[in-house]
Amino acid sequence: MRKPETPFDTVENAQEYLLLLLEAISEARKDVAADLKAAKHSKLERRIDALRLVEFKMEKLEQHLRSSNRDLNDLRTLRRLLLEERVYQRSEEKTA
Repeated sequence: MRKPETPFDTVENAQEYLLLLLEAISEARKDVAADLKAAKHSKLERRIDALRLVEFKMEKLEQHLRSSNRDLNDLRTLRRLLLEERVYQRSEEKTA
């Protein structure tokens, strides 16, 4: 098996990167929520509208990343199944 050359050469590395992105988005969403609360007190309507849009876009991004993470899980499972099947087939060929 070859060694990974970049951080995205393996499904596991890509998944780890997505988890880091999800953490960053979670922190950013907390900041936006605090900013939105402050903007509501100051009654800055344009700022409130902009922050609500930011909140919406971040939520969509988080949903996409969670979906991608599930897809990576599926790919990892399928890879394991395929590789075990190949190992099983090779061992059958050797005993035949």
